Parts: sequence; structure tokens; C-alpha cells
Amino acid sequence: MKLTNINVNDDNNVAGSGQQSVSINNAHNVANIDNNNGWDSWNALWDYENGFAATRLFAKKSCIVHRMNPDAMPSIQALDALVKEKKSGGPGGPPPKSLMYSINPEPVDDLNQFGKNIIGMCQGMPTYLAEEIPGPNVPFYSEKCYDANILWILNISLCGSTLQN
Repeated sequence: MKLTNINVNDDNNVAGSGQQSVSINNAHNVANIDNNNGWDSWNALWDYENGFAATRLFAKKSCIVHRMNPDAMPSIQALDALVKEKKSGGPGGPPPKSLMYSINPEPVDDLNQFGKNIIGMCQGMPTYLAEEIPGPNVPFYSEKCYDANILWILNISLCGSTLQN
């Protein structure tokens, strides 16, 4: 079993604070991204085997699940290489891709459809399903959004009324 665990200071966080760590478990086809930044901390799990990702928002005490977009999200092998590149001096490549999701305000009743890894992360807290908003991100989207930026690789915006409180 190959497990990669790399701590990377992310200077792109607001006011330069916070830290992200990425753990990749190739045996289970799962990546775990932890963003430690006080009350704005979050944890993301990318389950490549089931094609779903989940983000646990600590400030909102909720979990948001969405389908992984293989055109925008790196493969687990590419993620491993990108994280190692960041640790050894940073990227010189293209700007990060951006994805925007609309959160369904109705909580998910059955987490089984998302697989055991996401069940383990989201069980016991309100969990919502988000759908990707296709095309260029709508600049005038009226709902409140929570940004979960993964290093310099991917910018994810989770938007919906469930984030208002």
C-alpha cells in the first residue's frame, strides 16, 4: 500500500494564513485534503473509485457532496505528482481550473450512494448534494458561495442557501 502524506504551506490563503495537507492513498483510490485555517477550516475527500467528492465545512457543520469532474480534477496519479512538485518549489504551470456548484437545499437522506469513504466523513451531520454549474462560472450568481481552493490546482466554489446561516 502506497500512502503519500505531504504538508504544503499554501501562501494563497487569505492573509497568507492557514495550511493545507494532502494525503493520497493509492490502494483505496482516495485523496484527502485538509485546510487548517481557524474557523474557515475544511476537509475534502476525493473518492476516485466512486467518482464523488465531499467537502466538510467546519464553520457550517455540514458536508457537501458532488460528482468529480474528470476534465477539471486531476487524476490521483497527477495529484500526487502536483503535490510533490509544490513541495519542491512550486508550480510554473497554467492557472488553476475553477468549478462552481449549486447546493441542493434539501439534505441527503441516504449516504450509501456515495460509498463508504464519504459515509465515514459525512455521517451524523447534514449532508447536501451539489450539482456543477456548467460552462464559464456565472459572475452574477446570487447565492452565497464558499470557496475551497485546493493548493494552486483547483478552485471550487460551493454555492447555495444552505451557506447563509
